[in-house]
Amino acid sequence: MKLLVNFSRGKGRKPIIAQVVRDTGVLINVERAVIDSSEGEALIDVPDDQCQLVRDSMVGLGATVHILEHGVSLDESECVDCGACISICPREVFTFDRDWKLCIDEKKCVICGKCVEACPSHALTLPV
Repeated sequence: MKLLVNFSRGKGRKPIIAQVVRDTGVLINVERAVIDSSEGEALIDVPDDQCQLVRDSMVGLGATVHILEHGVSLDESECVDCGACISICPREVFTFDRDWKLCIDEKKCVICGKCVEACPSHALTLPV
């Protein structure tokens, strides 16, 4: 399960992800992170059955956490199967099937938004 974690350095300088791994014993995969001197956002992947434990631990340390049920979404009625998303995606979320119809593997998505910006028909949306 993917969690979008936002935190502020104003609430402390603790290494939140490391602290949660140590306290819970849950291994966390950081898929994307943008962190500067005052705040940060990280997309993490944790086992589904331990998602709530990790979320609660991070909230307890001052982070805001959103559980993401889905990655990028495709409106098939708007998609023209042009492949612009395929060429821009850093994680190979998009492919064509045998009939040249666009397919999505949401689990690979790191919610970077590059595909949404590249889509000429506005058929893609991000969660949250």
